[in-house]
Amino acid sequence: MIDLNSDLGEGFGIWRLGDDDALLDVVTSANVACGFHAGDPSTMRRVCRSAAARGVAVGAQVSYRDLAGFGRRFIDVDPAELADEVLYQVGALDACARAAGTRVSYVKPHGALYNATVRHEEQARAVVDGVRAFGDLPVLGLPGSRLLHHAERAGLRPVREAFADRAYTPEGALVPRRSPGAVLSGTDAVLAQVLRLAEHGELVAVDGTVVRAEVESVCVHGDTPGAVEHARRIRAELESRGTPVGRFAAG
Repeated sequence: MIDLNSDLGEGFGIWRLGDDDALLDVVTSANVACGFHAGDPSTMRRVCRSAAARGVAVGAQVSYRDLAGFGRRFIDVDPAELADEVLYQVGALDACARAAGTRVSYVKPHGALYNATVRHEEQARAVVDGVRAFGDLPVLGLPGSRLLHHAERAGLRPVREAFADRAYTPEGALVPRRSPGAVLSGTDAVLAQVLRLAEHGELVAVDGTVVRAEVESVCVHGDTPGAVEHARRIRAELESRGTPVGRFAAG
């Protein structure tokens, strides 16, 4: 079985990004922005309500405090402060989730924080400390990252994920967004990457290197052009080939 997740609730006030409801009809896990890189209380509660109605797991997508940069800029935050900010975000989203009849089932860092915790020891440990302060929640991240290493050491479930719509380096990291070809735009290319992941447990890096990548969840970014079509095609093709699509998180 494989989980499909997507970054949702990334609007703010009257500004909307992506089609949350259309994606919630397809994905099995929703990474909901918690107000630091995007989102606000009304958006958070609305997405939680929509996810609960569809049986989609709600995850807290925690970020640096960076609304202007959409959380895509590295910030050298003091580790103790970062842990507190992670705790704050998870708690805020959980309040909205519980009001909607569900709860936060896992945590995933967003953007620059996600990339930093691949190798940054202090920030990876701080994110885990913030999650652990809230409770025993799975942590979603890049295979081989320091984030998942510290999550496992802390007794949290590490959940390995890959991205349907992102290019990879030969080391198995994401190609920086500013680099040409970092985001896969065509549905056929996105689908081919996911099918190779599901059937062979591998990715092809930008230089042609084959990278092992056994994952439990695949992310389709909600702000990628064609995201809804990507997600629909992925789910339909996986299921037609006998790969069940379902949430990794209970609750």
